[in-house]
Amino acid sequence: MLRTVDYHTGGEPFRIVIEGAPTIDGTSVRDRREVAQRSPAIDDIRQLLCHEPRGHADMYGCFLVPPDDDGADIGVLFWHKDGFSTACGHGTIALGEWAVRTGRIPSDPDGVTHVRIDVPSGRVTARVRRTAGVTQEVTFRNVPAYVVARGLTIDTSRGPINVDVSYGGALYASARSDDVGLRVDPTDLTELIALGREIKAALADSDAARHPVDARLDGIYGVIWWQDLGRTDTGPHQRNVTVFADGEVDRSPCGSGTSARLALLDAEGTLGDGEVLTHESIIGTTFSGRCVDRVVDADRPAIITEISGMAYPTGEHAFTLDERDPVGRGFVLR
Repeated sequence: MLRTVDYHTGGEPFRIVIEGAPTIDGTSVRDRREVAQRSPAIDDIRQLLCHEPRGHADMYGCFLVPPDDDGADIGVLFWHKDGFSTACGHGTIALGEWAVRTGRIPSDPDGVTHVRIDVPSGRVTARVRRTAGVTQEVTFRNVPAYVVARGLTIDTSRGPINVDVSYGGALYASARSDDVGLRVDPTDLTELIALGREIKAALADSDAARHPVDARLDGIYGVIWWQDLGRTDTGPHQRNVTVFADGEVDRSPCGSGTSARLALLDAEGTLGDGEVLTHESIIGTTFSGRCVDRVVDADRPAIITEISGMAYPTGEHAFTLDERDPVGRGFVLR
């Protein structure tokens, strides 16, 4: 029996396993991710919860694990249809709301409650703002974000395109959809997925796909297709869709991807001091992102970002596997 609580953040699903999760050894969350990636038994449970018929090709969720030390409230391993990710902003927002809503973390019904979470990329904090016991907004402070590479030319089936690579807990390649004659719109999604796979494959063996300090964080996690929507009174307004893992699509504006975008916008001067990025998803949901500090990380200038959004519960589940079931742990059709 596997019991879960499901949320969505900006339309993107997030399944939290609260009972029946495997024991995952390690001295840190980052170590535990390595153990999970090597363990067929642990991966069986990920597949069971993520793949059809219990999930789908765009499912997302997590296992709760111990934090690295007493400085955090919980630890978490994020998973999707292809494995275990290093970061997940929409999941961090959902975890903050879940921890407060369920009373796992004592909360201020008319104030801000901090939920400190150890994830593979480091320690993040979700600030849950409530009024009369009802959450109004969740803001998470991410690990440092920075630019990795600018102006890389990638040959695709629709011609060459320039991409930038930045880090926001995972490595993302950013590409402007207009440059290949596409829009960040559901009508163009099939082509954006295909081209996102091409770009990710082209960068796989490049220096831009290497984390500067820890090889466990290597790899282009996603391709962010972005479209400029001008400016609001508070700063730039963009629409994006992130194609991550092997063609998986983020319905939300992508939390860690928003951090990665902020690093690029800050470096090019598009995001001024004190300005807020209004980041819109392919389905019209929004996150707001801002730079709140400047630091040096991985021997390079970096920014500390805060991303705000909301998460809502969608259901509670008790999953089982009948030993006679011919589809076993499930399947994906994409």
